[in-house]
Amino acid sequence: MAETTGTMQTGTMQKVVVLTDSESATGFRLAGSEVIDTTPEKAVAELERMVTQGNYGLIAVDQSLIPDPAKAVERAMRGRDLPILLPIPSLQDAFSAQTVDAKAYMGKLVRDTIGFDIKL
Repeated sequence: MAETTGTMQTGTMQKVVVLTDSESATGFRLAGSEVIDTTPEKAVAELERMVTQGNYGLIAVDQSLIPDPAKAVERAMRGRDLPILLPIPSLQDAFSAQTVDAKAYMGKLVRDTIGFDIKL
């Protein structure tokens, strides 16, 4: 029997999900991730629903939908330890009109994330 402590139940498995746009969702699904695809207009409401539902331990949020997910659902997160909200760079940013070199953009993401370059 699971004990309830605060907003988290012990003995239950917390899920991981990616909140992204429909274009990026396919890649995450192919990687085996649970995905919820949404639009920028509905993204905050969807994130709030996932936070209050309490089934998720980690929600990765596409920054093109919600640039600062923690701030967007600050009220819903009050008193909760979970879920962890992880903003992830948008794939759309790599191919936007402001990005001159998509390869350099992706290289910078890797370098910023792991601390060094990977050359293939």
